[in-house]
Amino acid sequence: MSGGGKVLVVDDEEKILDIVKAYLEVSGFSVFCARTGNEALSIWRREAVDLVLLDLMLPDISGETVCRKIREVSAVPVIMLTAKADEESIVAGLNRGADDYVVKPFSPKQLIARVEAVLRRAVAVRNGAGQAAVLSSAGLTLNAESRTVRKDGCLIPLTASQFDVLTLLMARPAKIWTRDEIIEAVKGDDFDGFDRAIDTHIKNLRQKLGDDPKSPRYIVTVYGMGYRFGGMENG
Repeated sequence: MSGGGKVLVVDDEEKILDIVKAYLEVSGFSVFCARTGNEALSIWRREAVDLVLLDLMLPDISGETVCRKIREVSAVPVIMLTAKADEESIVAGLNRGADDYVVKPFSPKQLIARVEAVLRRAVAVRNGAGQAAVLSSAGLTLNAESRTVRKDGCLIPLTASQFDVLTLLMARPAKIWTRDEIIEAVKGDDFDGFDRAIDTHIKNLRQKLGDDPKSPRYIVTVYGMGYRFGGMENG
């Protein structure tokens, strides 16, 4: 997807909203704007948006709270806009359910490129990472078309990035994926990532799957190399 999608932009700075909205619309997106967290949630519940650009500092409720409420029921991609560039703050944002992050001040053109890349890779992973629309192993069933994951029949809510990582691992269960390979496949070359971002996604994914990090069943750490899918049996 490059243009044509619906994006919700949440920021209390009118200048930022106007600039981002203008660039998104020129790129072919439909744009909804919110200046508060509650307004953002109202729009999100009403409109079927494809991606949320979410500032963390809002005048009523925090961006983290907005992200948490969205994550309770949806895996829509969320890109956090933050003035905090340190690694700990970024990891904290990923822990709260964000798929990606953009540090302020940012170039509007780079932001649009990041939005397009996140949406494009979601489609690419869904359509191309696995040879089948449904991947099933060790009690997990991943449906690439509906972007849903079930464990023993129960729906597991995942973020877009968590879903993409799991799809990558399940599609080629015998392969050991390095962190750089995961970043390239799921995030792309334009992702300004670091190893801990991938580790954070893996940790959160394990928690949602009920995977014991000391003796994981689904996502196995191959020390000194990377990760692989542990549910090797078919069906």
